[in-house]
Amino acid sequence: MNIRKLPIGIQSFESLRKENYLYVDKTEFIWNLVNLGKTYFLSRPRRFGKSLLISTFKAYFEGKKELFEGLKISELETEWKKYPVFHFDFNGKDYSGSSSLAAVINSHLESWEKLYGDEKKERSLEERFAYLLEKAYEKTGLGCVVLVDEYDKSLLESESEILESNRRLFKGFFGNLKKCDEFLKFTFITGVTKFSKVSIFSDLNQLQDISLYDQYSSICGITQEEMEKTFVPEIQLMAQKNDLTFEGCLEKLKEMYDGYHFSRISEGMYNPFSLIHAFASCEFECYWFSTGTPTFLVEKIKSVNFEPKLLTSDELAIDTNSISDYRSDNLDPLPLLYQTGYLTIKKYDKEYQQYYLGYPNKEVKYAFLKSLVPIFYSPADTCDALFIVNFVKDLRLAKIDEVLNRLKSLFARLPYSTKNDDSVIEQNFQNVIYIVFMLMGQFVNVEEHYSFGRADCVVQTKDYIFIFEFKRDKSAQEALNQINEKKYAESFNCDKRKLFKIGVNFSSVEKNICEWIVE
Repeated sequence: MNIRKLPIGIQSFESLRKENYLYVDKTEFIWNLVNLGKTYFLSRPRRFGKSLLISTFKAYFEGKKELFEGLKISELETEWKKYPVFHFDFNGKDYSGSSSLAAVINSHLESWEKLYGDEKKERSLEERFAYLLEKAYEKTGLGCVVLVDEYDKSLLESESEILESNRRLFKGFFGNLKKCDEFLKFTFITGVTKFSKVSIFSDLNQLQDISLYDQYSSICGITQEEMEKTFVPEIQLMAQKNDLTFEGCLEKLKEMYDGYHFSRISEGMYNPFSLIHAFASCEFECYWFSTGTPTFLVEKIKSVNFEPKLLTSDELAIDTNSISDYRSDNLDPLPLLYQTGYLTIKKYDKEYQQYYLGYPNKEVKYAFLKSLVPIFYSPADTCDALFIVNFVKDLRLAKIDEVLNRLKSLFARLPYSTKNDDSVIEQNFQNVIYIVFMLMGQFVNVEEHYSFGRADCVVQTKDYIFIFEFKRDKSAQEALNQINEKKYAESFNCDKRKLFKIGVNFSSVEKNICEWIVE
């Protein structure tokens, strides 16, 4: 079987096409956007193809017709022109300094001033940009194209005082897009978030946010149809390497990397970064997580005292306005969790105009849970991957005492409040149980519930079933009695595996598990 070139790390459309990398054709979206409007914004999670999309726009507006041969846009476009393109790329820069953003913008302007004139080089950044747009228009006779990749990079990675400075800089600089509208042909801006207080969205009121438009829901990412059309040899090879049928491999890929929804009725989307890396290695690993959870997201969760167990709720609702905008002073982390890709749209209630959110797939679920470890555990390595693996190994051997002793070791190292606050103790207790058992779900079948009439946690291995019930400041016997009285084990009556019922009590005084009973 011939191994084809997968575009790992390739964000340049020109390089991708010239060097014969595989490409999922998105060019019909390009043509539609250019011919139906003028100024757009698109929000998508990191590693979802935004930079490649911007690069494709750039190649199109630079009139590089030869790069689009055989693609859909070659059937639609009848007149190729070379427009003046102003491409701002805010990726891969350090924005920790107070003047970092200004330096990046200045670098871009200097390169264009060599082409269109530097007569205004002593003026402010925004005056220089406005002058360049006007001169480019006069010199070429064509409207300017402004492409902005990851505009919010400097805003999300800045300290509070630098953040405000960067906001003001953006307000003046990109305010030119409205004042210079007569010189513009097309504007496309991407980012992870939509900052409600940044003037790109308040002053530039003609900006069309297409982030939740159904007709553009698959502009980034890969649909099921696109995957099965483009990557058949890769799927076949991956199935062979993992002793799966073709259909079994598709099912596993879907479980791991599919499930993103970017509109009310859109089909599921695969994360292209994860999918392509999976094809390259022929392994079902967590590739998106390996790129690291953004620091700003971890800090946000920490600052609002977020309870991860809430994500098991079926009522994780957010309204239409909140899902689109991001405010750094908003105590609700759900908009940020959606925009960064840790949650996605599961359904939409038209009557109440509410979106219901949840994890898109297993890869993201475990990435999110692992990112919470440094927040709730001190030191973080007390709940690292090996620690979870040891939990699973003990359960597979039915070493229940060892499992609960491992839990005790976690509780013993938790950073509790010096005020002995009952709510803090209760929350820490629940967070430990939730995160540990959910992370074990990577290796065994784990169901955890916090609703009436269901066991706190059920773990199933090849040979055993474990039903856990946890109580706080009561008794292990009471926990065990609840398992029996509520008949939690009934659904396993016909199962031939050995079943264990485990009642556990947590003491607020000792701030740890104090007893357990196994039946």
